[in-house]
Amino acid sequence: MSFTLYDYVLSGNCYKIRLFAALLSAEYKSVAVDFHPGLEHKTEAMLQLNPAGTLPILITPDRMTLTETPAMLVWMAGRYDTTNQWFPVNNTNQLAQVTQWLSFSSRLTSTISALRLHTMLNRTVNSEAALAGATQALRELEAHLTEQQLQGSNWLVSEHPTIADIACFAYVALSPDANIEHDAYPAIRQWLYAMKSLPGFITMPGIHQLHELKQP
Repeated sequence: MSFTLYDYVLSGNCYKIRLFAALLSAEYKSVAVDFHPGLEHKTEAMLQLNPAGTLPILITPDRMTLTETPAMLVWMAGRYDTTNQWFPVNNTNQLAQVTQWLSFSSRLTSTISALRLHTMLNRTVNSEAALAGATQALRELEAHLTEQQLQGSNWLVSEHPTIADIACFAYVALSPDANIEHDAYPAIRQWLYAMKSLPGFITMPGIHQLHELKQP
């Protein structure tokens, strides 16, 4: 049986679930939610599913409701990944690192997402604080990826991608929507390239396929 995803096409968090499902070849039912301008996620029916009024929402085949994106990624890895690659439960050190990067991803979401909403939908945010937070997070990510690449890995935790990479990828890749370019972050650019090279990779508005970025 497949899971159900309450989805909004322009949401980076929703994209994380769609992307991971594509990489896992996992089937699911998508329910489109009119986030903007309809504010459907704030309706009584949607608040019954998620009182926080956020997206995405994932309903498992046994009717468990998940409303936090990291929890969805963990559940999907446990359900669909037989290799333990994406969520390395058999490696305590790697598991701790993945969990730490899942937490870090919330900083990317809260800052870059806020700036996207301000830039694209004219939402009122403290743009100066959000930009400062996003810049600091990107600098930390760049430093870590530089060290990883010096060790021969393009990934956040090990020699292969994990859900840590999925969790951090979306809003970093979408940061140009918030007027944050990647020119100053060569290690991040290499990591983005590696992510887009994964078999099964899919795009969303604002994130392009590799061939679309190449010069003719």
